[in-house]
Amino acid sequence: MRPFDTVVVVDWSAGKRAGPTPQKDAIWLGITREGGSLEPRYCRSRRDAEQALELLISQETVAGRRVLCTFDFPFGYPTGFTRHVTGSDDPFVLWDWFEAQITDAEDGSNNRYDVAENLNQMFDGIGPFWGKSHEDSWPDLPYRKAGISFDLFAEKRSCEGLSKAASSCFQMAFPPTVGGQVMMGLPTLNRLRRMTGACVWPFETWHDADVVFAEIWPGVIEKAVKSRLAQDGAEQIRDRVQVQLLADALARLPVSRLAEHMTDVPPIAREEGWIFGAGISDELNALAVAVSSVRNDCFALPQGVHWTPVDEALTMLRERLLPVTTTETVPLAQATGRIAAVDVTAMRANPPLPNTAVDGYGFAGGCGDGTHRWPLMKERAAAGDVPITVPHGMAIRVLTGAAVPEGVDTVILQEDVTVEEGHITFHGSLKQGSNVRRAGEDVQAGDVVLASGRIVTPADLALLAATGVSHVSVRKPLRVGVLSTGDELVEAGEPTTSGQIYDANRPMLLAMLARLNHQAVDLGRAPDDRDGLRAKLDAAAGQVDAIITSGGASAGDEDHVSALLEEAGAMGIWRIAMKPGRPLALGLWREVPVFGLPGNPVAAMVCALVFARPALAQLAGAEWAVPQGFDVPAAFEKRKKAGRREYLRARIREGRVEVFASEGSGRISGLSWAEGLVELSEPAQDIRAGDLVRFIPFGSFGL
Repeated sequence: MRPFDTVVVVDWSAGKRAGPTPQKDAIWLGITREGGSLEPRYCRSRRDAEQALELLISQETVAGRRVLCTFDFPFGYPTGFTRHVTGSDDPFVLWDWFEAQITDAEDGSNNRYDVAENLNQMFDGIGPFWGKSHEDSWPDLPYRKAGISFDLFAEKRSCEGLSKAASSCFQMAFPPTVGGQVMMGLPTLNRLRRMTGACVWPFETWHDADVVFAEIWPGVIEKAVKSRLAQDGAEQIRDRVQVQLLADALARLPVSRLAEHMTDVPPIAREEGWIFGAGISDELNALAVAVSSVRNDCFALPQGVHWTPVDEALTMLRERLLPVTTTETVPLAQATGRIAAVDVTAMRANPPLPNTAVDGYGFAGGCGDGTHRWPLMKERAAAGDVPITVPHGMAIRVLTGAAVPEGVDTVILQEDVTVEEGHITFHGSLKQGSNVRRAGEDVQAGDVVLASGRIVTPADLALLAATGVSHVSVRKPLRVGVLSTGDELVEAGEPTTSGQIYDANRPMLLAMLARLNHQAVDLGRAPDDRDGLRAKLDAAAGQVDAIITSGGASAGDEDHVSALLEEAGAMGIWRIAMKPGRPLALGLWREVPVFGLPGNPVAAMVCALVFARPALAQLAGAEWAVPQGFDVPAAFEKRKKAGRREYLRARIREGRVEVFASEGSGRISGLSWAEGLVELSEPAQDIRAGDLVRFIPFGSFGL
């Protein structure tokens, strides 16, 4: 089965138009595209939602992405109801009936209680519909369920029992108001089905459909929703959290399991409909819980590990971290420096038509040796002209970039031609197809022109524009907070007392993050006070996606960063086998990754470049990037012991790399002096002048 590229979860509402501020009990769309979560969409009304869904589905199908769009209301009624109302067992006949009966104004006012009352009049006795907003209105619609027998058909469908859903299609008021949602949802669904050509599961053959509609019950992931709300706090809108988690869980269901679940439905589902996820709630809950991009143990090291090699540490980060950023679609001009959220395909070929590579004259067929004379048309072909037809045996004046006219496949340079008396004359042979660019020889329509995870460059914009792409789905910038710790720190320019130093790390790290296209957030300084640091981290967790601290990352009495992360139960002190750096505190604070860097500026910068830079890029949704290094003759001598990887501040002069005179971690002047780092691998080395060493320019790190 072909997998679904995009999953949409629609939380429906039968109420009136909601306000402009996102709120509960409104309509929410959860969207996961190519495995990446998009920001949930808030829709104020059913009309807004219908337009948004039609546009979304159209955009996805044009882009070649297969869509699973799920709605949280029943697609059918218990067996026997549809036949009693319409005379047919076909559920789509009932959809048509509701579309014809329901009226829905712009403000959300509707006649659902009138329709429910009219339906009750088709049956003997009381019901089956019950519940209303005003007890004294609609006399044939009972206020309570008491007295309704459900003799002709069951109160609930078969799938409700399997999924343990408490809802009933006949309850019009009092939570859960599923009956009202069905009446207000089926007309919309019927129109969307016609407009988008969607196939409805399980009523139709869905296996090869580009768009599939299915019914969902959000309660199948209730455990995961409660867990997330407990983590995020009561201020979160439950509906928003629910649609996002459910879309992510459905998108992560293995294709084989998805196909098995969608195929394994009983015959009764063809009339009543079926809840997607019924019977596999445990699997979906587990997937929804696992959606969190970072786990409490993601920074844990294997038991017995005391010194972690650099490559092993990088591999663990690469395998354990996933993107945490949501996506948005921006115009092409705003995409530079952003991270592509999905693969972008060419809307048309480049060039779209065969065109001329030179100024000259076009005709059909090549020419052998000798003198050739062609009659010349009065017309000419220039860039932007609509292609005309050139009669056989005639030539036409063409300019560079012009679409090749019909009847032309070869162009000769104007410098090689004599023009006289309405003819062109030239000597020598010319191969057929010369000086003509083939249609699509650069890019074919449908080719991937921008890969997911790539940072968009100005050159990418040229390619995207040339292939008809006007908007790009990109990741929102990763918000990274920077916090310095230590009683000894003061802000540059402020008065100091004996023993105090200026905070050099924070401005350095903030500037680095900005150069790396992250949203740098200045969290200020925290003293060597555990409660004060805890308050700083608590406040930061609500506004950033990751935190970088400097200082307090080791295991001393005043190393409060590592102590608090240990206290939170999500801590790993990675003693990296490298110089400078060694202790690197990695952990989570309220689900936010924390990178605890050493306090010495040189060690802080090196650790940030080597470890935080690629890890943050992956959290932001970018590809894992290994910095490009170059083998350059050394202009220095050094004897290195085995065991640790070393990074030396370095620069290139006259084709050779020289290193800073001191290796001390406190010598900040060496950072300003350097243009990159020399990387010396773990084995012992005896480096002599002229030996090749690996030099990594700061530009390879993105600075």
